[in-house]
Amino acid sequence: MAAAAARSATNNRDGGKPNEAGNFEKENMALLFDPLPIRGITLPNRIVVSPMCEYSSRDGFANDWHLVHLGSRAVGGAGLIFTEATAVTPEGRISPEDLGIWSDEHVEFLSRIVQFLKSQGAVPGMQLAHAGRKGSTQRPWDGAGAIPLEKGGWVPVAPSAVAYSESYPMPRALSKDEIREVVEAFAAAARRALRADFSIIEIHAAHGYLIHEFLSPLSNKRTDEYGGSFENRTRLAREIVCAVRKVWPAHLPLFIRISATDWVNGGWNLDESVELARQVAALGVDLVDCSSAGLAQEQKIVAGPGFQVPFAERVRRDAGVMTGAVGLIETKEQVAEILTREQADLVFMAREFLRDPYWPLRAARESKQIASWPVQYLRAAPPDSPARRPADG
Repeated sequence: MAAAAARSATNNRDGGKPNEAGNFEKENMALLFDPLPIRGITLPNRIVVSPMCEYSSRDGFANDWHLVHLGSRAVGGAGLIFTEATAVTPEGRISPEDLGIWSDEHVEFLSRIVQFLKSQGAVPGMQLAHAGRKGSTQRPWDGAGAIPLEKGGWVPVAPSAVAYSESYPMPRALSKDEIREVVEAFAAAARRALRADFSIIEIHAAHGYLIHEFLSPLSNKRTDEYGGSFENRTRLAREIVCAVRKVWPAHLPLFIRISATDWVNGGWNLDESVELARQVAALGVDLVDCSSAGLAQEQKIVAGPGFQVPFAERVRRDAGVMTGAVGLIETKEQVAEILTREQADLVFMAREFLRDPYWPLRAARESKQIASWPVQYLRAAPPDSPARRPADG
């Protein structure tokens, strides 16, 4: 009750004293649908479709599944919609069925998806990724563990020859020349994403994939300039940010997703995440998407509704950069709480969008907020709902 009263006192937009609880509830819910300008792009609301692997590509190509999956969330009113982790090289895939952008031929169908998302007022984002030592593994519904070379697998790469687990493939340690090739692959992928007309890029540096593997001393055993000290372990992340920012236009936002902690003693931790956030913000990152875990099987996660929100809050406060919150966020009340308490600037949702592609429209209707609807659906919309307009940028 005290916390709620404090939030009401500090979030009355009219600057007056708290009045009826219902008015403040409505005021807080309105935050979900506030626009957010970042560089030259304005997000229509604070609700983001988080990257979610679909394991439904062939040779990295997007197809009708991706068009319908992402397009339905745009129809549903999400402000920003990310592709799944999109591999910058063939060996950067998690599974053979991952989405990719290592080839110019990948651009055409991705561009078709982007144009549909924009037609529904959504901002299209692409998450660029390299799976590192967690590559060459089966898609979830086919089992778990490594795919043998004779069945289409490959030898994954990593900072060090340390496998994720006994059932995962043993990776090969990258040479310094190969590290430079990875950096260039991210930059080349960003150029292709621009050709496909994406508006935001997110660099995937979380969940135990390649960049995270360099960050954590649990997986990075190198003794050269890419291992050992904090500055060395974060070098690849900084180099990739610089390479992508160099080719990504200045008016377009750049995000990075991090695992704020490994949830393992002696692993990557929140203090290091704050310092990394400061460094990449200075290099042109606009928002840090704060997740956690994924690097080590011995992780001990203390999970619960919104359990990762404090990471976003700490990074936002101490690094002075915008953040996104993610993790077991399902209700409009949770989202409103996060935004009202200024714990994050955006809220990323995943599983709840799989359950309900129209979550934003439902949240607006239930909280009596104005939200635009596709003109084809206006007959089912609340009175005075505006027709959907294409996104700019």
